[in-house]
Amino acid sequence: MPHQHIIVCPHCNAANRVPADRLTDRPNCGKCRKALFTGHPVELDEAGFDDHVGRSDIPVVVDFWAPWCGPCRMMAPAFAQAAHQLEPRYRLAKLNTEEAQGIAARYGIRSIPTLVVFRNGQEIARQSGAMDTGNLVRWIAAQA
Repeated sequence: MPHQHIIVCPHCNAANRVPADRLTDRPNCGKCRKALFTGHPVELDEAGFDDHVGRSDIPVVVDFWAPWCGPCRMMAPAFAQAAHQLEPRYRLAKLNTEEAQGIAARYGIRSIPTLVVFRNGQEIARQSGAMDTGNLVRWIAAQA
């Protein structure tokens, strides 16, 4: 039996089993039938954060940001481009720290933007400060 990955749907937060060799075949969610990979960062909230970070078999890179943060807004297009380049090997996600203060406090987010890479629910890397697309892609790929 081929190795399978658990991929959490960015639309309905359902966990899906996808064979490793089918990740690049544009798989759809078994529950809502929407694409599991959209080429865009997933917008997380308090309810979906633990589903994506804790259940996903692929690394999840979370951009902790806030709408009033200038560097966060500057980095947003680069983060979106990185998502387009790195899926399906990585899931890139954004968490608004103003709306999810409990999650931000849980992870000790003191400056934004802060990027945190999670693997199997555990933090494996952290980087504060805005980056361009090239530096984002290189930093994220170096965490694998």
